[in-house]
Amino acid sequence: MHESSSNYYGMGGSNNPDEAQVRVTEVRHSLGRIVVGVDGLAGSEAALDWAVNEAQLRGVPMHVVMTWQEPQIYDADGIGTLGMNPPEDMARELSTATTRAVAQLAENASRGHDVMITSEAVEGHPAEVLLFTAEDAAMLVVGSRGHGGLAGVLLGSVGQHVVPHVRCPVVVVPDLIREADRA
Repeated sequence: MHESSSNYYGMGGSNNPDEAQVRVTEVRHSLGRIVVGVDGLAGSEAALDWAVNEAQLRGVPMHVVMTWQEPQIYDADGIGTLGMNPPEDMARELSTATTRAVAQLAENASRGHDVMITSEAVEGHPAEVLLFTAEDAAMLVVGSRGHGGLAGVLLGSVGQHVVPHVRCPVVVVPDLIREADRA
């Protein structure tokens, strides 16, 4: 993690005002990391590209997060299988596929940039995972739209959830290619 140092000058040591001493204490300030939520669609790739450039400018690391969830099947009694028996290792397969996808996105984004990038696939709802992952972040970056939504909606459901709840600044990056196609 990139850290900067600053000096703090203060009075200390003696109760005698004629013997005031100056103490120098080094304080380290972490510049944090940039967390980026991706889903593999063009909007999140635009967010990833923007975040890589910003991380390089700031000299901070970046963490790319992609989520996955086991599909829920509903029957008349609630959650059930409707006579289906999905493979017991479905969660492992989803985790493995998502881990590969997010690692590939991070690797592609790092090309030509001097940025430390980590990636992670997490089981859970995207907004909840991003809120948790960005708790100690300097910035959270998301695309303007995700999987669902209407063409005219500027902010997807994940962005709508994280913007008012996250503790750090949020950057919502529009997908300029999609915007140009609609114009």
